Order: sequence, then C-alpha cells, then structure tokens
Amino acid sequence: MENHEDLSKGKNIAIISYLTIIGTIIAILMNNEDKSEFARFHIRQALGIFISFFVLGYFIGYFDSWMITSAFWVFIFVLWIFGFVGALNGEKKEMPIVGSIFQNIFKSL
Repeated sequence: MENHEDLSKGKNIAIISYLTIIGTIIAILMNNEDKSEFARFHIRQALGIFISFFVLGYFIGYFDSWMITSAFWVFIFVLWIFGFVGALNGEKKEMPIVGSIFQNIFKSL
C-alpha cells in the first residue's frame, strides 16, 4: 500500500517536472517538503531531457543541417513524450537509451 501512497502524492509533481525546465525546478522544490520516490524518478528523467536538449542542441546547431537538427528534435520530443505519458499513467519506466544514464547522473536528487 505504501507504493500507492507514494504514487498519489508524487504524480502531480512528476507531471509538473516535464513542463519546461522551470517546471523541473519547481518540481524539485515541491518534492523537498514531502519526498516521493515516484516524483524523484521523473524529476531525474525530465532534468536529463532538458539538460541534454540544451547541451547537445548547442553543438548540433553548428552542423547547419536540417536533417541532423530534425533528427535531434524528434529524438528529444520522443523522449519527452515517453516520460510525460509515463508520469500521467503512474509508471516508472526508464526512457530508452538514456534513462539509466539520467538516473545514475542525478541520483542525488
């Protein structure tokens, strides 16, 4: 039953974490009061998406190729949809390819 309680209190925070980088920061602050492992999982995933977007996007911009840029946008969008839908459905599924990396890098959150 403890898992159901964690899910119910962390679901809104998890959803907020996917709404821009500002939403992720707000979710981190909201989760500081009442720690939820479900929310922490999704905060780590969302933070990983947004940081990857900004860091990789900076370098991909130098390629000046619509094909590379389009592939990058699609990749980021698919990751975001995967995480957001998982938060909506109350699932803790790691994102394909990069999910375990995000969980390891941001494990202190």
